[in-house]
Amino acid sequence: MNKYRNKSVTIDNIRFASLAEAHRYKELKLLLRNNAIERLKFHPPYPIVVAGEHIATYYADFQYWDIKKGIEVIEDVKGVKTQVYKLKKKLVETIYAISITEIA
Repeated sequence: MNKYRNKSVTIDNIRFASLAEAHRYKELKLLLRNNAIERLKFHPPYPIVVAGEHIATYYADFQYWDIKKGIEVIEDVKGVKTQVYKLKKKLVETIYAISITEIA
């Protein structure tokens, strides 16, 4: 258990940082089976590079293609939004011209 009282859990040989993230994975698996989404990825990396220098890497919780909406979705399951997370989110959204969807 970490300082935010999250309990990590492993499902399908994938380690999730919290029960909430594992629950979201189960929901996404159902959407995948029902052909509502495709190309589901777990913890995709987004390098944060500024002026040619690698500063950090942000790992989203999930990335997938929403078939009905015709868009790529990047999700982060959040209980606590730390200052570091807020900064990384803003940098990644700016660098990659994307929007990260937060799941509470």
